[in-house]
Amino acid sequence: MRIRTDDEVYRVDAVWLGPPKATFPWRARYVAWLIGIPAFFVVLGVERWAGWSFGFFSTAWAFVATIVITRLLTAKISHERPLGTVVAMAGRELNTPREVTTGTGGAVSASRIRVRAERPLPKHKRRRQYHHHGGPPRSEFTQGTPRARRSRSSAARAGR
Repeated sequence: MRIRTDDEVYRVDAVWLGPPKATFPWRARYVAWLIGIPAFFVVLGVERWAGWSFGFFSTAWAFVATIVITRLLTAKISHERPLGTVVAMAGRELNTPREVTTGTGGAVSASRIRVRAERPLPKHKRRRQYHHHGGPPRSEFTQGTPRARRSRSSAARAGR
């Protein structure tokens, strides 16, 4: 058994086809007219602010831009999501508090970390000199000579 919903009632758009006996060749909902007319004046204002002169082509491009803007906005509007809800949702989205991603200070800081331009050498390639009591480095403390092998097992150490 199929249960029919009442969606057909809500799918009927409130459409104004134009004046009586002189209808428009397109269908436009009332909400599209409500959005499109102010959008056209906003687009014309932006064109004037950008320095475009008023003429046929600038008005034609304003008309095209208005159609695009109106279609984008009315695609989000339906009987389940009316214009007032979309405007309220956009306002809440723009005014909602955001998470602060920048640090505000504290006990830990990375400002004292040194960054070097060149990569450090591995330990076996570095030449370190050990200083005793601030004196000049002595040759027997210079690490450049081969070392004894360190990887002895614990049984070998215990048998000494």
